[in-house]
Amino acid sequence: MDILTWTYILVGLSFTLYIGIAIWTRAGSTKEFYVAGGGVSPLANGMATAADWMSAASFISMAGIISFAGYDGSVYLMGWTGGYVLLALLLAPYLRKFGKFTVPDFVGDRYYSNTAKVVAVICALFISFTYVAGQMRGVGIVFSRYLEVPIEWGVVIGMCIVFFYAVLGGMKGITYTQVAQYCVLIFAYMVPAIFVSMQLTGNPVPQLGLGSELADGTALLDKLDGVLAELGFAEYTSGRKEMIDLFMITLALMVGTAGLPHVIVRFFTVPKVKDARLSAGYALAFIAILYTTAPAIAAFGIYNAINSTSEKEISSLPVWISNWQKTNLIAVDDKNGDGKVQYVADPETNELTIDRDIMVLASPEIAELPNWVVGLIAAGAMAAALSTAAGLLLVISTSVSRDLFKTFKPEISEKKELRIARLAAAGAVLLAGYFGVNPPGFVAQVVAFAFGLAAASFFPVIIMGIFSSRINKEGAIAGMISGLAFTLAYIIYFKFISPELNTAEYWWFGVSPEGIGSIGMFINFLVCIVVSQFTPAPPQSVQDMIQEIRIPRGAGKAVDH
Repeated sequence: MDILTWTYILVGLSFTLYIGIAIWTRAGSTKEFYVAGGGVSPLANGMATAADWMSAASFISMAGIISFAGYDGSVYLMGWTGGYVLLALLLAPYLRKFGKFTVPDFVGDRYYSNTAKVVAVICALFISFTYVAGQMRGVGIVFSRYLEVPIEWGVVIGMCIVFFYAVLGGMKGITYTQVAQYCVLIFAYMVPAIFVSMQLTGNPVPQLGLGSELADGTALLDKLDGVLAELGFAEYTSGRKEMIDLFMITLALMVGTAGLPHVIVRFFTVPKVKDARLSAGYALAFIAILYTTAPAIAAFGIYNAINSTSEKEISSLPVWISNWQKTNLIAVDDKNGDGKVQYVADPETNELTIDRDIMVLASPEIAELPNWVVGLIAAGAMAAALSTAAGLLLVISTSVSRDLFKTFKPEISEKKELRIARLAAAGAVLLAGYFGVNPPGFVAQVVAFAFGLAAASFFPVIIMGIFSSRINKEGAIAGMISGLAFTLAYIIYFKFISPELNTAEYWWFGVSPEGIGSIGMFINFLVCIVVSQFTPAPPQSVQDMIQEIRIPRGAGKAVDH
C-alpha cells in the first residue's frame, strides 16, 4: 500500500479510538469536567501527563531544531526536561494538597483576592493561546503532507477533532484519551528511530547509535561535524549562541514548565498527595524515553538529508523532496543554473530550503523506510499535537467558566457552568485555529514564547505563594502584571513590530525573545517582594494555610523556635 493509504488507515484508527474514549468517558459533572473526578490512578495519570507534556513541539519540532542548530538546539532538551523535574519536586505535591482545580483558583485563595485571580486568568489565557497556536500549526503540517490538503484545511480538520473530544469529555475524557495518545506517539517515535539507527550504525538502540560509528568506521558525530563544516555551517557539536542567551532560554523553559497551567492541573486528577508524587515520577520516566531519543533522530535526520540531496541532479532528487515540496515546506531553487542542488550556509547561493518542523516527519521517507512506518509517524505526530491542544483548551474553558464567570456569579448552577465551559472551549478552538494558520514562528519557537510568558507570570507567585508567608495580594498582582507586560512587550516588539532588529546586536543584555521570560521572571520576583514589604502582611488565616500545605500528613504541627 502507498503512504496515503497507510496514513488514512493508521490516523483513522487512532482518531476512532480517541473519539470512542471521549464518548465512553463523557463528563457528567463539573468535577469530572475539570479534574476527571479526582480518581485517576498514578500510572494512568503519569501516561496522560507525559502525553500532555510532549506536544507537537516535542514530537515534531524539537529534533528538527537540534538537526539544524546542533549544540544550540540542546537548550530545548535541557530546559523542558529540567523544568519537569522542577515541577514534580517543588510544586506538584503542594498544589495537590492545596486542593484547587486550577492555578487561578490557587492564586485567588492564596492571595485572598478576586483581582489576583482575574490577573492569573489573564496570564493563563495568554500562555494557553500562545501554546495552543503551536499545536495547531503542528496539526496543519501533518495533515498538509500526509492527507495532501493545504495547511489551512489541516488546521480546520484538527480543530474539529479536538473540539469534539475536549468539549464533550472534559478532563475525564481527555485523561483517558491521552493515555491512548501516549502509547501511539511513543511507539510512532521509537520505531523509525530504531530502524534508522540500525541502518546507519548497526545499533538498534538510538541513544547508543548516536555515539556509534558509521559503516566506514567514522564516528557519526565526527562525520556530521566535517560535512557541515564543508558546507559552511557551524560544526554540529559546537554552537554559535552566546552563553548568556543559552542560559536564559534554558532557564525560561525550565521555570516556564513549572508555571504551565495545563500540566499543573493534571496533579489535581489523582486521589491523594502521595499519588501526585508517584504520577510525577511515572511521567518523568515516560517523557525520558522520547527526550533521550530526540538527539539521535536529529543527527540521523540531518545526516541522511544532506547525503540524499547535496550536489545531486535536480532531475534525480529523491521522492521525499517532491512529496514535501507540495506543502511549500521545502523549496528548491537552481540559482546558478547548473542543474544541481547546492545546500550551503550562504543564503545568497543556497538552493535548498528545508522547514525545520518537517525533519522528524520526513525522516522515515528520507531513510526510505516502509510506507507503514511513514503512516505511523503521522499518527504519532497527530497524537502529540492533539493531546496537548486538548489540555490547553480545557485550561482556557475552565479559566473562563470557573475562574471568571463563577467568581462574579457564584450562584450559577453546575449545568450552566458546564455549558459556559464548553462554549469557551469552542471559542478557544476558533482562535487557536487562526493562530495555527498564521503562526508567529515555527512550532517550538511559538511554544518557547508560551514558556517565557509562564515563567514571567505564574512561576514567581506560585513558588512564593507556597514557600513564603509574607508575600501578599498587592505584591502578587503587581508582580504578575509587570512580568507578563515586560515579556509580552519584548516578544511583540522583536517578532512583530521590528523583526529586522531581532538580532543579538539589538537584544537587551544579549537575550533573545525566546529567553526573555527569565528577565520577566526576575522582574516579577523583585516587584512582588518590594511591593509586599511596603504593604500589609497577609491575614493570619492565610499564613496558617501556607504553613499547613507545607506539612506532610502525620508530621504534626509546625512550631516556630
